[in-house]
Amino acid sequence: MKSFAAFLFDMDGLLIDSERLALESFLASCTAFGLPDQSALFRRCIGVNAEATRTILHAALARQLDFDAFMNDWRTRHHQQHATRPIPLKPGVMELLPQLQQQGRPLAVVTSSATAVAREKLQAVGILDYFRLVVGGDQVEHSKPAPDIYRHAATLLAVPASGCLALEDSENGVRAALGAGMTVVQIPDLVEPDQEFRRLGHVVLRYLTEVLQHEFPDSAPLSHRSGG
Repeated sequence: MKSFAAFLFDMDGLLIDSERLALESFLASCTAFGLPDQSALFRRCIGVNAEATRTILHAALARQLDFDAFMNDWRTRHHQQHATRPIPLKPGVMELLPQLQQQGRPLAVVTSSATAVAREKLQAVGILDYFRLVVGGDQVEHSKPAPDIYRHAATLLAVPASGCLALEDSENGVRAALGAGMTVVQIPDLVEPDQEFRRLGHVVLRYLTEVLQHEFPDSAPLSHRSGG
């Protein structure tokens, strides 16, 4: 019976419901600068780090407005959000994490956010202690969708990448984990995968708690596995 060596989690949009807040503040800045709806542009940035986000937005917006002023406006609005509105956990997080932890396998967060920022967010929502380590985008040269960050996480955990289960919400994250050779579950957040993307060979589920009952190849449902 197959048993995963480690469970690796993306953060934004998977563990915490932060992408919706970021989209809200982004669209507010767009409105303030006279731009039409830019939801599709925002979705292109989901799953990549801050540097890649800036590159994507600069290519799309720099000719239309004062780009630095726009980014400062968005940053200010986003910080104001965090100061006044706690980031909620995604549904199922507090059901899934304790059950996986009981299996005795390491849990890690693998996120494009900077490590310090990620740890601060996880601490604020009360789940940091579930994870053996937090691997941020500042620890590798190439951001998701490159596989570097997942390979780095497996190395730090001293487990083979092929033995890891990675959980992601974004297409960029799924590509990164698949590229590292991991089994991948996608729980879509703001962007639903189309049929072409689903053919990459990963598992797509609606809710985090479904992971516990999913029949992975050569394995029993996770909720039926013993620790050790």
